[in-house]
Amino acid sequence: MDFGQYRELLGVAAVRRLLIVAMLARVPHAASAMVLTLHVVNTLGLGYGAAGGVTAAVTIGIAFGGPWRGKLLDKNGLRRTLVLSIITEAIIWSIAPFLPYAFLIVAALIGGALAVPIFTIVRQALGVMVSSTQRRTAYALDSIGTELTFMVGPAAGVALAAVNTYAALVVIGISSSLAGLFLFWFNPPTRSGQAGSYQDEADAAVDCMEELAPAEIGGNVVLPVTGAARRRFNKVQGSLSWMSVSVIAVLGAAVATGLTLTGTDVGIVGLLREHGQQEQIGIVFLVWCAASIVGGIIYGALHRKINPLWLLLIMAVLTVPMGFAHETWAVVLLSIPPGLFCAPALSSTSEWIADLVPEQRRGEAMGWFGSAITLGSAVGAPMAGLAIDMVGPWGGFVTVGVIAAVLGAAGIVAQALWKRRRAALV
Repeated sequence: MDFGQYRELLGVAAVRRLLIVAMLARVPHAASAMVLTLHVVNTLGLGYGAAGGVTAAVTIGIAFGGPWRGKLLDKNGLRRTLVLSIITEAIIWSIAPFLPYAFLIVAALIGGALAVPIFTIVRQALGVMVSSTQRRTAYALDSIGTELTFMVGPAAGVALAAVNTYAALVVIGISSSLAGLFLFWFNPPTRSGQAGSYQDEADAAVDCMEELAPAEIGGNVVLPVTGAARRRFNKVQGSLSWMSVSVIAVLGAAVATGLTLTGTDVGIVGLLREHGQQEQIGIVFLVWCAASIVGGIIYGALHRKINPLWLLLIMAVLTVPMGFAHETWAVVLLSIPPGLFCAPALSSTSEWIADLVPEQRRGEAMGWFGSAITLGSAVGAPMAGLAIDMVGPWGGFVTVGVIAAVLGAAGIVAQALWKRRRAALV
């Protein structure tokens, strides 16, 4: 364990600047869900179900836009990818608060799809700005920054919305656009060989070849079809040639991680409300996030990478006992063990994606990764909420914990079987 790696990385001005920009750029997005909810409920006079529809539209937009924006990043570079987002963020969120509900959903969907792809850009840039041995620490720092952002963002959103929800949404749009402009000006490298990148192409090539499927190493698969159908299949196969079994397993871990985190969010609120202790919700979230930050710091100082599926499995299993607490202090204590694995799970998945996918396709892969987390987050909250309604607060924790644990175990088994099959073919 070497905590000196943090000092070494933060001593690099470009890396330090990117991490600070990333943290600040995420604040508007972290605040937007709360502002949209309060705008729909308080200003438009509709219910929380209607508010959930708007936030779901943003989530769907982000999920569908992520891979596409990542592919554009690989193909066109950072600045050309950002132009549309910079313009759209300012326009959409300046108009959205004045739209009726039906059109607000459409605007939210478009705004999500064309949002500044901060996650993809930052993870892609960090992947080429540091050596392969430093990625773990770099991604851990970014995950820690994300935790801090989501500790500040929702509170800032509530404060803005308390003044005026129309103005709050406009401020979020302008702030997001300014974040995109700053990234445009900063222009961090997204490919090796660009100014500011760390030359480590040989190591990256070796890492990727170790995990490629036999079909990707040995040539094209012989298809039983011919003509147009075969050409279409070959086109799809070529565009997703980086999608090996190991990558799919890691993306599954990302879905399950998002599911666990948002399901735990809802579970904490439901549990404390059930026991009449809702005023203590902030304390639990503070300790839970602090534990995640501590876990991220420890993980980033390690000398070896850990399979994210194992981190997910442990986090999921440790989440289940939270549902059986009856006092705030018990929830706080039980939130610490799973919290310690939150940031490491997110950091590890990014690290594995960066190692498994060739650099020229890494932006698209990071886009899929971001969409996987978004998809899991979108499913986790309503799934936990439904379980709470059916059986009580404990059901939310048990449901997301068990499902995530099953997905993690299935991914571990799939990876083991695939490696055994590859070994037999060699």
